[in-house]
Amino acid sequence: MIQTIAAVLHNEMLAPNYGRIALACGEAFAGSKPGQFVMLGFPESIDPLLRRPFSIHRLIMDGSRFRGIELLYKIIGPGTRRLSRQKAGEAISLLGPLGNAFQVPSNTRRLYLAAGGVGVAPMVFLIEWLKTLRRAPSDCRLFLGGRSREDLVCVADVERLGIPVVLTTDDGSCGDQCRVTNPLEEAIRIAPPDLLLACGPKGMLACVLEIVRTRSIPCQVSIETMMACGMGACLGCAVSGRQDPSRYLHACVDGPVFDAEEIEL
Repeated sequence: MIQTIAAVLHNEMLAPNYGRIALACGEAFAGSKPGQFVMLGFPESIDPLLRRPFSIHRLIMDGSRFRGIELLYKIIGPGTRRLSRQKAGEAISLLGPLGNAFQVPSNTRRLYLAAGGVGVAPMVFLIEWLKTLRRAPSDCRLFLGGRSREDLVCVADVERLGIPVVLTTDDGSCGDQCRVTNPLEEAIRIAPPDLLLACGPKGMLACVLEIVRTRSIPCQVSIETMMACGMGACLGCAVSGRQDPSRYLHACVDGPVFDAEEIEL
């Protein structure tokens, strides 16, 4: 873990309220793994007062040379609104890489990924990472859902990597009009995966956990939650443990990626 000042390389809007920012940062971030996150703030500013957590969306490489990281964000408040206005050359304060990562065993042949909205951020990183290791599962597909078409970002990025994407929206503006867990559950019924990885809103993840536990599917979920410190000091990102509900785990240090048997949502 390192605290550093990163320079904005570029900042682009992908859809209304969704953007992607590229940050030049030190070599310490070159070892980041899919599922890890950073705490982001603005130097010499108390607006917002606390840093915000963001999943690492991808590594920026120039051939074999590491240049920085990309973060995917959704504008939902003053902090992300300010982030959307950052321009090339401006400074961003970073703390990271933090947390644990997705674990994909080398013998995984069928891998399903499930994401809701901005939960797609670590999935793009994961797919790119698997391909660099040259051990991508032979059958890998992404199930991506959102409230509307505007919430389905990075679809072209995933398809360019050769991964089929199943789309759903609540309003039917793109893909099937249903919850993303509907086609996911049907795919699992027809051809169970060796592993399922999921990231998204709490309600979606709770549904995913119910599906995989019923069918005994190995699964890891990445928890989306607000954090004040990212290092286990504030205890604000508590998650109930499954084996002992009176014992709490914390997304920043015990996660954000958890085995399905570890937590209760």
